[in-house]
Amino acid sequence: MKPMNEEHLAVLRRHMVEVIAIHADLASEELGKATLDERVMASMRRVPRHLFVPAPVAPYAYQDMPLPIGFDKTVSQPFIVALMTDLLAPQPHEAVLEIGTGLGYQTAILAELAGQVWSVEIIEEFASHAEALLQGIGFSNIAIRVGDGSRGWSEHAPFDKILLTVAAERTPPALLEQLKPAGRLVLPLVSEGVQFLTTIDKDAAGHLKTRKLIPVRFSRLETV
Repeated sequence: MKPMNEEHLAVLRRHMVEVIAIHADLASEELGKATLDERVMASMRRVPRHLFVPAPVAPYAYQDMPLPIGFDKTVSQPFIVALMTDLLAPQPHEAVLEIGTGLGYQTAILAELAGQVWSVEIIEEFASHAEALLQGIGFSNIAIRVGDGSRGWSEHAPFDKILLTVAAERTPPALLEQLKPAGRLVLPLVSEGVQFLTTIDKDAAGHLKTRKLIPVRFSRLETV
């Protein structure tokens, strides 16, 4: 059987986005809306997810499911990637901090929408692979470093938006400090033993407003 070409892959990406739209509609009561931002959906149609997973699972890249990427980690299912990006709402003029680069798929989606993405990854092999892959695809607005994500990236703070792709028992204080006033942080936050996708908004006075959405399952934040 011959390998799939770019046309085939584009069809699969469109189908993936249609499935994401169904999930969003089904979760409309919990989300408070039935559709996700079209900018987010367009980026999901563009970014080649099959390049961001190991070759053995690449044939499943456009199914709406998490996939193993090594070190007992996974890349999130496309619906969750789209939803978290939609909740974060990155804008072209904004700087975004991502905690948990993985192999760089969520990073690429963010870079399609934000002005600059700073990403911290604790696993050195992931960071180097993602950096080479993202540069090879042509992204020039991404910087990645190896380190403890709970400490953020103070040299480039403050950030307009912060996204955690790992679950935390509590929001790391350093990340709240590095979030700009009127900024938003999106993360899986543990509440009574269950992870919930959570948004935290910081107002101009520095007060925080937390909103808990749907239950999710992510790897835990690793600290050094």
